[in-house]
Amino acid sequence: MTVAGINYRIGALVFAVLWSSLLATAALAESQAAPVSPLPLLPGFRQSAWFREQIREEWLDSGVRVVLNAPEIFDPTLPTTVIIYATPNGNTIEQTLGSELAKGTDWHFDIQHIAAQTRRLREVQPRRNIVLACIQNDLRSWPAWRQKYADNAARIQTIVDGIKSHFSGASTKVTLTGHSGGGSFLFGFINSAETIPDYVERIAFLDANYSYSDIDRHGEKLLAWLRKDSTRHLDVIAYDDRNIMLDGKKVVGPDGGTFRATQRMLTFLRKNVTITESRDGNMTTSTALEKQIVFRIHANPQNKILHTALVGEMNGFLEAMSVGTPETAAWGTFGGPRAYTMWVQPASVVPSRATDAPAGGAFFKQLEILAPADREEKLFQEIRRGNIPNFLRTFHTIDFSLTTAEGKTQKVVIEVMPDYLAVGNDQDYVRAPMTPMTAQKIADAFDCVLPTRKIVDAIYQKASVKREPLPLTEDREAAKTFAQHNAIIEAQRKGTPVGALVAGIKKDVVLTNRLGEKPNRVAIYGWHKPGGTPIQPLTIVHKETYVDYSHGIRLIRRTALVDGKPRDIRDILRDPVLFAALSDEGPILRPTY
Repeated sequence: MTVAGINYRIGALVFAVLWSSLLATAALAESQAAPVSPLPLLPGFRQSAWFREQIREEWLDSGVRVVLNAPEIFDPTLPTTVIIYATPNGNTIEQTLGSELAKGTDWHFDIQHIAAQTRRLREVQPRRNIVLACIQNDLRSWPAWRQKYADNAARIQTIVDGIKSHFSGASTKVTLTGHSGGGSFLFGFINSAETIPDYVERIAFLDANYSYSDIDRHGEKLLAWLRKDSTRHLDVIAYDDRNIMLDGKKVVGPDGGTFRATQRMLTFLRKNVTITESRDGNMTTSTALEKQIVFRIHANPQNKILHTALVGEMNGFLEAMSVGTPETAAWGTFGGPRAYTMWVQPASVVPSRATDAPAGGAFFKQLEILAPADREEKLFQEIRRGNIPNFLRTFHTIDFSLTTAEGKTQKVVIEVMPDYLAVGNDQDYVRAPMTPMTAQKIADAFDCVLPTRKIVDAIYQKASVKREPLPLTEDREAAKTFAQHNAIIEAQRKGTPVGALVAGIKKDVVLTNRLGEKPNRVAIYGWHKPGGTPIQPLTIVHKETYVDYSHGIRLIRRTALVDGKPRDIRDILRDPVLFAALSDEGPILRPTY
């Protein structure tokens, strides 16, 4: 047995012991349920903000980002399927995963719902660990990304192998799928070797097989892979797109579109296997090899653009992931209605404060009797449901500029919360110190990030309300001390309007590359004195579970403007040039906790 295999067996045994008492009662459930202490997580993962899930983010070479979503209860004694989903052209990972729509939310968040469909799949396949790995590149186009890199096939294979490596073991299998231009990623993987690896159990093109090529031996490789193991599946979902129109013009050219690509695939297959066809309404189903191969083609008699509807509105992802399994019909019906509505993530906005939400003082009284882990969970739930002062909902803008090596000046504009996160209403609120893990979950829920040291300094410089730090020395980690310190700040702040940009009252939990020096640490910085010098230099001396009265969480909106154009602030922090606007320690390589 290899070292990796031995390590996996040992890890599985340890996890089995940890989970044995939990599996009998735990189940996938929305995290608005009663607060519970956090469960053990997979290495490098963090708790999701919305469901009983765990997530991991990775920024890879070549401008590729990966978000892995695993069930919170990950049982190493069960088989594992890792679904690698390549994003469609023009879409981000977040748009692909999906969420409810709120005022101002981009419509792309409501068209695929790959995360919600995965949750539904887990519901009907409980005896399997189902992990979703959604991948995006910085060009938002896999065909363009492949053109950029001549060695794209080798890079794609490295990406897939790297994702799989998080879940070692012979029972771990990979499903490759994607929509639209995401199919190019799949074909790039097929191009990467003479044979498709044995760990791949399913390949599914969701109206995404534009790049199919007999010259590249795609059909030959797929057929050889299928014939080696009767449990493998090739699924294709497409529609007749030959005559669809947009703005009075045909969308696809005389040789383009997925309908024609699907016919090329079927032409090759018919030369090698027996194809059986059936028709049900507008849907033609072609199968072969005892339904290892399943093609579903919509006739589209009204010439509608069904490109995305096939995936989300018609449950196409669920169909492709389950066909050939005992659960094929358990989740719902291909064609609609949506079978996953209850699993859609809420919009990434701060909800309105409920009329019956407790005020800050009363809520912090409740925290005094709780253990730290339960206190964190209760804080998270209360803030996530919108029990924060209204004045915290109006962010302030701060401008940064940098001059590139070529002499070009670029302007970066960010939006920052006026004060630190607090629980309560505008008249009775208490600022809420918390661990970086809880802060990160809240940031995830509200589409925000935490600041860097440079951003903290800029906030202090721009703040209209600056107060001198007043440290405390006793019971620093107690909830009652959090409330006591808050009262001191309010006395200092008396006479100034709520909602003004405030600084000098707390240390900030910040992002920094120094978090890579030691695992499981919290980085804190700031609490500036009147002259602008911080009491607390940047430090990672404390473990991530340490929280005291002086810590504050200030959120920064995730969308910034670069020369007037929106861009993810985390991309800016990682950019080899733009980072200098927001970071004084080089690119921030991991802009999350």
